[in-house]
Amino acid sequence: MDASFDMDARPAGKASVTSHAATARDVRGLSALLALDDEAPPRLIVDPPLAEPLAAGRVFIQYRTENLRVLPVFGAGALDVSPRVGHVHITVDDATWHFIDASGETVVLVGLAPGPHRILFELADPTHRVIDSQTVRFTIPE
Repeated sequence: MDASFDMDARPAGKASVTSHAATARDVRGLSALLALDDEAPPRLIVDPPLAEPLAAGRVFIQYRTENLRVLPVFGAGALDVSPRVGHVHITVDDATWHFIDASGETVVLVGLAPGPHRILFELADPTHRVIDSQTVRFTIPE
């Protein structure tokens, strides 16, 4: 199927498109190749564990971010990247240590004892400064 559209050239981010189907920009948002002048604050959204794996003692937790791309990019130099980048710190049951997720994919935890648990997700900038956080509480069945 051939998609056709008409486009009027305008300054970056302000093009006018007439189309018969949703554009890539409609679905994916602004191009990650252009700097953003007014970035909204980053936000972390964490789902509860998936029920079926949890019933078997495995914890699968999906998360997503808004206004920040999760990438393995670290250091002060990355603070000037636009659109902004960062990663997630994950702490299990108030441990004194955490691990980092820079993939943006489902977090999988296995081997936790039956009983109540809490997982702290912290959205962090490339220098590990925490921007947003959410805690997920759940119980692994006996």
